[in-house]
Amino acid sequence: MEGPNVRSEAQRRVGANRRNQAVTTLNHHYPKDRTAYLLVDPYNDFLSEGGKVWPRIKPIAQQNSLLDNLRALDQSVRKAGIPVFFVPHRRWESGDYEGWDHPNPNQRLVIRGRHFARGEWGGEWHPDFVPQNGDTVVAEHWGSSGFANTDLDFRLKQKGITHVIVVGLLANTCIECTARYASELGYHVTLVRDATAAFSPEMMHAAHELNGPTFAHVITSTDQLIASLN
Repeated sequence: MEGPNVRSEAQRRVGANRRNQAVTTLNHHYPKDRTAYLLVDPYNDFLSEGGKVWPRIKPIAQQNSLLDNLRALDQSVRKAGIPVFFVPHRRWESGDYEGWDHPNPNQRLVIRGRHFARGEWGGEWHPDFVPQNGDTVVAEHWGSSGFANTDLDFRLKQKGITHVIVVGLLANTCIECTARYASELGYHVTLVRDATAAFSPEMMHAAHELNGPTFAHVITSTDQLIASLN
């Protein structure tokens, strides 16, 4: 009968194998005409001082230099000619979710907090991440996936996109769900560890060390991604 040390060693090897499935490389090729940059939920409530959710992600966002990294990536993907897609969460409005049979836990948080309220500052784009001429703003998602019940897949395919780079908020909810859904639809998926944030280090660990390696083709950093794009 196997002892606990044997089982723990086996579990360690499984974890290492999963992490190795997601390749981190400086010279990964991103075809410029088939790659899209998906920026998820860049709202003031998430990214700006005074935002309703900012205090909960601020420690990790600052540790990751999230805003600086998103600025650097925005500049780099535009310079490379990679199309930018804004993937926004549903902006809260009065009457949303009324009569719903079973709103999910994240939707209940939105109901209580009135996050990203339409017509209010918190529901506006962070001033450094505003759609520019030629960008695509897809339909708002009600859940955590930017694909479910939106036009994102349709609009990507109309541009011949096969590779997606997924950044924004939050690492373990909308980023993970959007990226996982993309993988299920057949897209090549890249996650960027320091171009996202979450409420806790444990959530970041789950997103990039446990769950991400099961569906993402590449898990990388901002600097490594920019090197690959250049």
